[in-house]
Amino acid sequence: MKRICFLMLLLLTGSLLWGQNDEIEEIKQALAEAETASERMILRYELAEAFLRVDADEAENYGKQAYNNANELNNNSMAAQAAFIVAKAYERQRNDRNTEVWLRTTLNHAKRAGDSDLIMTSVEQRSRLAVKDRNYRRAYEINQEAFNYFSQNGTSISDLERRYEQQRQQLDRDKRSLQQEKDQLEFQVRNLRLETDQLSTDKTQLEERTSQLSEANKAKEEEIQTKTDELATIAEEKEAAERKAQQRAREVDQLSEEVAKEQLIAQEAENEKIAAELKAKEQENYLFAAAGTAGILLLLALLLYSRFAAKRRTARSLEEKNRMIEEERQRSDELLLNILPAPIAEELKVKGKAQAKQYEETTVLFSDFKNFTSIAEQLSPEELVEELDKCFKGFDFIISQYEDLEKIKTIGDAYMCASGLSDRKGLPNNMVKAALEMQAFLEEQKQERIRLGKPFFEARIGIHTGPVVAGVVGVKKFAYDIWGDTVNTAARVEANCEPGKVNISETTYGLIKYAFQCTHRGKVEAKNKGLIDMYYVEREIVGAAV
Repeated sequence: MKRICFLMLLLLTGSLLWGQNDEIEEIKQALAEAETASERMILRYELAEAFLRVDADEAENYGKQAYNNANELNNNSMAAQAAFIVAKAYERQRNDRNTEVWLRTTLNHAKRAGDSDLIMTSVEQRSRLAVKDRNYRRAYEINQEAFNYFSQNGTSISDLERRYEQQRQQLDRDKRSLQQEKDQLEFQVRNLRLETDQLSTDKTQLEERTSQLSEANKAKEEEIQTKTDELATIAEEKEAAERKAQQRAREVDQLSEEVAKEQLIAQEAENEKIAAELKAKEQENYLFAAAGTAGILLLLALLLYSRFAAKRRTARSLEEKNRMIEEERQRSDELLLNILPAPIAEELKVKGKAQAKQYEETTVLFSDFKNFTSIAEQLSPEELVEELDKCFKGFDFIISQYEDLEKIKTIGDAYMCASGLSDRKGLPNNMVKAALEMQAFLEEQKQERIRLGKPFFEARIGIHTGPVVAGVVGVKKFAYDIWGDTVNTAARVEANCEPGKVNISETTYGLIKYAFQCTHRGKVEAKNKGLIDMYYVEREIVGAAV
């Protein structure tokens, strides 16, 4: 039994080390592709954390690099955390002297950053080292220094205890408030159940409107097919015109040669006649010869002009048809780019198909309007479509300002876009910025609609980061789409968002936490996903490097 337990422990340790190595390689790859000093600082800090469990020397090396980056950026908070990692690495190496040096460095930066937790942690570690060396006076001085710091900054132990008690009482009040909200929500759920029949009716009406939109989309696709057929017809007409022009040129050349021969024969006969009557009618024959020569020249001029005019008409016709073909080709390209990303559209034109690809770190955004059905009842179909078009055009304009964002599709009143659909890895900062701009845009629209006394849209926005598969499906009605558990999770994060907010998963938060101020919501129950840590994005941190 002991041997079995030992073997299981070895297997568990090996799997943990394997997973740790994969994490380290991913961070190293991201570090190699990082473009800014801020990104390199954060990634080196994460490498130091990862190596701390397996290689203290590497943890020390990357921790010092992160510390130097933080000093260059004047970021005392990150400098304190990086110095603490270096101190932990020296502690793993049993190097007490350097551990003490880097703990003092941690304390100095933590005081500048006002990080009370890190101040207390570094003081505790330094005091423990002093006790280990039996230098009890030094341990007392270290704790006294921390006590003086907190006292001078208006904080004492009694203040901390008082604040703890206040926070505990506040938590009790919040708990009671949450219970009241829970009771209210249960009451609302009961009311919502009474509205099920009404929602079924609304669903039927929405399906009818969706069918109308589908018919309009079908008509547009038929128009595209008609234009394609017209392009094929124009190409055939162009080839026929070219063949006809070549035949016409050969006929003109042949006609010119035959006429010239006939004129030459006639001229010879006329010359013989003139020679016979030369003595009797010299003057008259001279006039006839001049008239014949002029006629020949006139006839040749007419033939040459006719040939020139025919060629010019043919050239103009071909030029006009070429212009029409080029215009239709440009229109077809524009329609294709409205449906597919540029690289996918180019691959379809070159190869006739697009290969599906998997991307390991894609950020997916979902948005959905609150009470869309009830608002739709208050608007005519024309007003509803016009308001939706205005909102979605605004969303399209916002994401077009960021090169790494790609619109995927709209489904009814839902809007979906993604970033990271390329071989180059990057942070989801632009996606979070775009989400905040979308909410700001809807807030402006809301104020204007309130001023006019009309109903307005409020949106929930959810963001999650993870692996997806992307590709083109269909032949005639083809579409570019993405699939995977990441898409489903992003939809669940959006469903658990409050209107007017931007809700992100813990995975996305880990990638943007140094660039945006966020509020932790705790673990939230998501349908078919269990408990997920979620955060509300409040604002971008001023001066944070992207």
